[in-house]
Amino acid sequence: MSTRTAPAPVPRAPARKGARRPKGIAGNTLSFWLFVGPFVVGLLVFSYVPIIWSLILSFFEAYNTVTPSKFVGVSNYVDMLTDRNFLSSLGTFTLFAIFIVPLTFVLSLALALLVNQVKIARAFFRSVFFLPTACSYVVASLIWRLSIFNGVRFGLANTILDWFGIDGIAWLSTVDPPWYWIPIVSVRLWLQLGFYMILFIAGLQRISPTLYEAAYVDGAKPGWQTFRYITLPQLRATSVAVLILNLIAAYQAFDEFYNLIGNVNFARPPLVYLYGISLGTIQDLGHGSAGALILAVIIMLVTLLQNKIFGFGKAGD
Repeated sequence: MSTRTAPAPVPRAPARKGARRPKGIAGNTLSFWLFVGPFVVGLLVFSYVPIIWSLILSFFEAYNTVTPSKFVGVSNYVDMLTDRNFLSSLGTFTLFAIFIVPLTFVLSLALALLVNQVKIARAFFRSVFFLPTACSYVVASLIWRLSIFNGVRFGLANTILDWFGIDGIAWLSTVDPPWYWIPIVSVRLWLQLGFYMILFIAGLQRISPTLYEAAYVDGAKPGWQTFRYITLPQLRATSVAVLILNLIAAYQAFDEFYNLIGNVNFARPPLVYLYGISLGTIQDLGHGSAGALILAVIIMLVTLLQNKIFGFGKAGD
């Protein structure tokens, strides 16, 4: 019976003097903070510190100052929850969301399907529909007000109506009928359709072509059947993300309302009302901070509810 001896260890070459061992992630700490540090400081100074200070102000009486003066507990929250104007602003948002969320979802999905089918100059069409996303909401609102929906006799919209013998409409008038909803909804659609279209295009490109080939073999017809049973289920995660982002953006509506019709009592979203309280003639930062945090909690609860119902991040079956 023979015994096998273990091989002798191979001697290592002696380390050279002055050679530095790689430090790995730890050696990149200084470079990491040089790149990330300014963004972290900006995030703390302009986001987290104001949020914490707003939370503190919401429990104090603060008029014309950001320094809390008198502790009032939850009185500011009770006042905002019983304020008819604040509740009315939430109702205005609900009506705005009923218009804007379904329209944005359907139209952005339709644009994504059309652009994704284009074989020639696909990048051109994507850029054309995405470019309005880079436009400022304030600039777009002023263009809508001064050029397209300007007054009773002037503006592109009334000029087109005049071609068909229809009298001009006071689009931005705040009396019945409420024509101002058309400029408000249309400017928001023009500004954000391209962004959600890109999200849907990214989701469409993730769908495997073999699914469509298998469907055609099984007798499915191109068009509605493949869209219903393959495309739409596979876009479930993207669809939920679009719905959540769109609803949050609707809660944050401010520029188009403020620049088109101003701070009116019966057609203003919550941010316009809170802006009037905090930075208007009253400058009541205590109640304004309480209303802002109530709005933040509502957004969080609605997002969690959507996540519970639709299952954010779950792919289609």
